[in-house]
Amino acid sequence: MFQLFLKTQMKFFGLGMILLLLIAAFISSIIFGRTPITLDHAIGAFLYYDSSSIEHMIIQTERLPRAVIATMVGASLAVAGALMQALTRNPLASPSVFGINAGAIFFIVIAVVFLSISSLVYVMWFAFLGAAISAMIVYLLGSIGRDGLTPIKIVLAGTAITALFISLTQSVLVLNETGLQDVLFWLAGSVSGRTLEMLLPVLPFMLFAGVIAMFMGRAINLLTTGDDIAKGMGQNIFIVKISMGIIIVLLAGSSVAVVGAVGFIGLVVPHIARAFVGNDYRWVIPYSAVLGAVLLLSADVVARLVIMPREVPIGVMTAFIGGPFFVYIARKGVSKI
Repeated sequence: MFQLFLKTQMKFFGLGMILLLLIAAFISSIIFGRTPITLDHAIGAFLYYDSSSIEHMIIQTERLPRAVIATMVGASLAVAGALMQALTRNPLASPSVFGINAGAIFFIVIAVVFLSISSLVYVMWFAFLGAAISAMIVYLLGSIGRDGLTPIKIVLAGTAITALFISLTQSVLVLNETGLQDVLFWLAGSVSGRTLEMLLPVLPFMLFAGVIAMFMGRAINLLTTGDDIAKGMGQNIFIVKISMGIIIVLLAGSSVAVVGAVGFIGLVVPHIARAFVGNDYRWVIPYSAVLGAVLLLSADVVARLVIMPREVPIGVMTAFIGGPFFVYIARKGVSKI
């Protein structure tokens, strides 16, 4: 009993430490960039905003929205990745690997290029639709066959659907080059130039899905023991899986609608979280949310500084981190989620 209590307290302590790391990353996101910002300027911009101060204006109109968006999107993608890995029992599962991001981007391109939709609210619904259709296709393809859903089949299905949607997106843009500038906003995968007004339409979906995910830890733990055991314990696995699927689509679709295609956050972060707390999803999910925010904030800061005064797209930075990690996980062959 005492050991269990001690382990729980250590997990709370670890969560507190990464929350402090999140605060440090958030402050760094506000301070570091092409225009030097001091900590005094940052504090002053919130306590006594001066519209004549260039530093205060940069903080309020650019740095703060950028930090808030990176925090929310990083947390959302990481939680979506954790749920996908639990749902499919596949260590390589993530919104980017399974075609959810590519599907959302394709439908955004259709909305912007062919339907001339510019309102983020409508774009958001197309992103959700694309994410949902892609997820359903991958899940169905991965379930075909006598042995049902297996990690290798779902990875192959996800890779194929990702390639399909990327090809379709490129074909649309080749046929309609005038629409390229309109969709570069999402194709680039960046938090640069985003505003809080762009986050607000999808924020309720992010918060709702994130909160529900936090309360599903016990049900997910039971699901990961296997369908037969979960059924024997009285769990309605159909409801749990559908709920997880909806949460994944809401988190991934809303993230893509705001920042475009940012990959590998959902792949890398859940593994880091499980390294701290094991396979207990009551802890994996909150740890993933905080670590995802930290990773995307840190990637954004590095993207600004590495070739300053220019910026590296944040999608490139996350790929630089996640690509080798993907190869490592694939070679290691982790099977227990």
